[in-house]
Amino acid sequence: MFPIRDHNPSGRAPYVTYALLVANIAIFVFYWLSLQSDYALAVFYYTWGLVPAQFMQGQGYGGLLTHMFLHGGWMHLAGNMLFLWIFGDNLEDQLGHVRYLLFYLACGLAAAALQIAGDPWFDGPLIGASGAIAGVLGGYLMLFPRAKVDVLFIFIIFFRVFSIPAWIVLGVWFAIQSFNGYAATADGVAYLAHIGGFIAGAVLVLPVLIRRRLWAQNDGKPPHPAAQYPISPSRIPRVPKR
Repeated sequence: MFPIRDHNPSGRAPYVTYALLVANIAIFVFYWLSLQSDYALAVFYYTWGLVPAQFMQGQGYGGLLTHMFLHGGWMHLAGNMLFLWIFGDNLEDQLGHVRYLLFYLACGLAAAALQIAGDPWFDGPLIGASGAIAGVLGGYLMLFPRAKVDVLFIFIIFFRVFSIPAWIVLGVWFAIQSFNGYAATADGVAYLAHIGGFIAGAVLVLPVLIRRRLWAQNDGKPPHPAAQYPISPSRIPRVPKR
């Protein structure tokens, strides 16, 4: 299940979202192509990632910020950037450029805080923008629960795009993170960071939600006319049964 786009156009150019996308991709490409061994890559992650055990000993505070711009592979990067691309512009539209950047960083810090609280003496590096992006998802869910999101479902050889309300897409995503975090799934994913970022994002947008009365004005739908994506009919001719 992959979200591929939403039907929620923004009213201004999302320059901060573009900058975050470029920064994450450029930094990843730089170190991924320049570091020629797994050892060098591991040293890089330990130097610039966030190591909870070091943090608890009063070291590596810079990793609170730098870990948000590191990724462990192409798929890790692609997944995070896809979610940021789809949902980030609408948060930036509502918060404004500067407040959106502060919101993004605050969610990343909240995500790191919960992950450290859950496993304070973990001696591996935490890397990835997913905690901050989870905050974007939490904020989006609060502001636009009834916005439509196109989701690509793939089941073996069957695939199809469905338009689903954001509260279902993001609610299911959060439920999965919560279940895996509770079950302490040992797959290398920082689920507590996702949970912490999501909750922080939902809480931080409450002043905007209350002040602008977005739910009262739009009933949870996008404030702009929803984007339409007409699907062209297939050019493959149908062969009728004889």
